[in-house]
Amino acid sequence: MNVAHIKILHIDSNHPLLWEQLQKAGFHNEADFTSSKQEVEAKIENYHGIVIRSRFKIDKTFLDKAINLQFIARVGAGLESIDCDYATAKGIHLIAAPEGNANAVGEHAIGMLLSLFNNLNKANNEVKSGQWKREANRGHELEGKTVGIIGYGNMGKSFAKKLRGFDVTVLCHDILPNMGNENATQVSLSELQERADVLSLHTPWTPETDKMINFDFINKFKNPFWFINTARGNSVVTADLVDSLKSGKILGAGLDVLEYEKLSFETLFEGEKPPAFEYLLNAENVLLTPHIAGWTFESHEKLAQVIVDKICKIYQ
Repeated sequence: MNVAHIKILHIDSNHPLLWEQLQKAGFHNEADFTSSKQEVEAKIENYHGIVIRSRFKIDKTFLDKAINLQFIARVGAGLESIDCDYATAKGIHLIAAPEGNANAVGEHAIGMLLSLFNNLNKANNEVKSGQWKREANRGHELEGKTVGIIGYGNMGKSFAKKLRGFDVTVLCHDILPNMGNENATQVSLSELQERADVLSLHTPWTPETDKMINFDFINKFKNPFWFINTARGNSVVTADLVDSLKSGKILGAGLDVLEYEKLSFETLFEGEKPPAFEYLLNAENVLLTPHIAGWTFESHEKLAQVIVDKICKIYQ
């Protein structure tokens, strides 16, 4: 199909190969990284495709003005910044690239887990400040533990694959049936809560997962457990997480995402810090990173390539 008439608006910067390969395939690219949502809405009728990350929400108002839009491509794993139901009803193709940063997320989750188990971050800070505390930093081994994964799509599968060789039991739970594979056995949520020593979250942010990790959910676990979240911050009630850390129900937490993040994922909140966040900042058994689990040099390129391939496939 001749795609020369297909005009694509890029509203976020991405790896240059995305632009270059689309141009080579014959598409017409235009960029606007600075205009407001309202300014983009005023001209979106001129475009057939839009490439975004998370600069602003693609809502009904935007979609009603995008009368010629054929696809929305988000260079990332999720589509929560888009009114997906309304876009789909208008016949617009929705494209994401969870395959592009799944490996990065899996590796990051492993890194957080090993750091928590062995006090790596805490011990590093102590030694650099002149303290030599061996007994206080005695660690735990992964071997023999049971790791529970909630959400067994691209990210969950990547994490489970990385766990091979650690001699752990890996359980997964997903809303879809028959998702387990050679790296994880699919079980009910209640069985996972009965058996897990570690919980790693790999779910998208949906109405079902919003505030899912709350006091009641946490206390259904039979054993105290370590918690890793490289998914979405809004799936966790931070105040309940903090209470569980204080009580010892959660032994430690590795959090790459926080409920306080703005939709763009580029900044936290403005103003006074909530007490729960203050606790996380000072807790020795909490490891925080700024939403970078899928943010590697390699995934930057992989994400772009996945998006190019999926756009081209629409017009084959």
